[in-house]
Amino acid sequence: MNFTHLSQRIKQSPPVEFGAVFNSSVELFQKVWLQGFVTVVLTFVSILPFYLLIYLPMIAMGISDPDVFEHQRMPPVFAGLMTVIMPFFMVGVMTVAICLNAAFLRICRKYDLNESGRDDYFYYFKKEYLTKALIVSLIMIGLSFLGILACGLGIIYLVVPMSLFPAFFAFDRELSALEIVKVSFALGNKNWLMIFLLVLVAGLVSQLGVVFCFVGVLFTAMFSKIPIYFIHKDAVGISMDV
Repeated sequence: MNFTHLSQRIKQSPPVEFGAVFNSSVELFQKVWLQGFVTVVLTFVSILPFYLLIYLPMIAMGISDPDVFEHQRMPPVFAGLMTVIMPFFMVGVMTVAICLNAAFLRICRKYDLNESGRDDYFYYFKKEYLTKALIVSLIMIGLSFLGILACGLGIIYLVVPMSLFPAFFAFDRELSALEIVKVSFALGNKNWLMIFLLVLVAGLVSQLGVVFCFVGVLFTAMFSKIPIYFIHKDAVGISMDV
């Protein structure tokens, strides 16, 4: 579905219904809780190299000069190194997160529609998708900085459209990175309050696993992503091309 057709579908889409989306999300979560757990574990494993990218220079510096961190101020060399590395860290982590979240939404479609096939967690780690995910992650980081500059209030507004990025990335392969952003804002602005409430409540529910010695949150964390699948499905339908 191209950008023009998709934009028209969004304009004609019915309002998001909190109860319907939330109830559907609970039902689907009972089918995909294990896949959600696997996605969380894969996310941690996949972003580990980016954390090593940050800490290895610190460890190397501490080994070469054990007294370097005894002072209150950060060594200039390390500060400069962090300034160079941090952008790569943020973009890398965001890109991995987008691809894995999109793969989880694709798995949600499989169990929702009773499709056959394996659970492909790395479906979007192909060159054609990685490049787009990289651009989307750069846009997300840029928008986040703008939201912070707006006294932090901008972040609250941006939570809604940015939460929709993985769904359009996952199911609408014809869209460019910039078009993904545009349609996400279009759908988000049309149903901002209801989507915000769903994201907020689903996020709170996803943290319930903390009561089980904190380990349980690994099993419930991905519940917060499921309402996005149904919001996209109800608004524009689900493409079967991916």
